[in-house]
Amino acid sequence: YGKSATLMPKPIAGEAGSGMHVHMLLLKDGEPVFSDDNGYSHLSETAHYFIGGLLAHIGSLCAITNPSTNSFKRLIPGFEAPVTVGYATSNRSAVIRIPAYAKQPKERRFEIRNPDATCNPYFCYAALLMAGLDGVKNKIDPKANGWGPYDFNLYNLSEEEKKKLKGLPTSLDSALDALEADHDYLTAGGVFPEELIKNFIKTKREECREISKIPHPVEFEKYYNL
Repeated sequence: YGKSATLMPKPIAGEAGSGMHVHMLLLKDGEPVFSDDNGYSHLSETAHYFIGGLLAHIGSLCAITNPSTNSFKRLIPGFEAPVTVGYATSNRSAVIRIPAYAKQPKERRFEIRNPDATCNPYFCYAALLMAGLDGVKNKIDPKANGWGPYDFNLYNLSEEEKKKLKGLPTSLDSALDALEADHDYLTAGGVFPEELIKNFIKTKREECREISKIPHPVEFEKYYNL
C-alpha cells in the first residue's frame, strides 16, 4: 500500500510525535501499594516517594528512555509532550500524569510520559524501577522538592515562570551528561553494571558526533543563498 511504520519519536515536523508512555502500579500479595483514599489523587505515600525518585533522576533517565537525537525533537512544547519536571492529575503537560479515570484501588497508578520507542525496553523499565525504588528508599517527596502537583497547563506559563521550574534535557548530549553524573541508583545491587553505563554513554556520544557532522536540509534552506 505504499505505507511504512516507524518507531521514530518525531518523524514529521509540526505534527505530534510518538511516545511510549509507561504506566506504573504496584501490588503486594494482590493488594495495591500505590492506593490511599486520603492521599493526593488517591495515591499513597509510597507512590509519591516512587514519583519523587523518578523526578529526581529524570535527567539521567532521559538518556535511557529517550536515547536518540530525534527523541528531543518530540520533547518540545505544544504537542502534549512533556518538557517540565513535575506531576499532577490528568495533566498532559507534566512528565508524570496521574490518570483520573483510574478510580478503583487496584487501578490507581501514574504514567511517565517522556519515554519513546527508540529505547531498549529492558533498559527503560529497569531504569524506571531503580529510580522509583531509590525514591522510596530515600523518601524523596516530590511536593517538598517543588515538583508539583501542578494542576494547571504548564505550557501556558510565561517565559519567566518557566525559568523557575526544572526542565527535561533538551538534547541527547545533555541527557548523557546527566547520566554520567547521576547513575549510582542504577548500579545499586549490580542491576546496571558500571561498564554497561560507560559503554552506553560512549556509544551514544559517538552517535551524536556522527549526526552533528552531517549537513541538514534545513541548513541548506537557511544558509545556501547567504
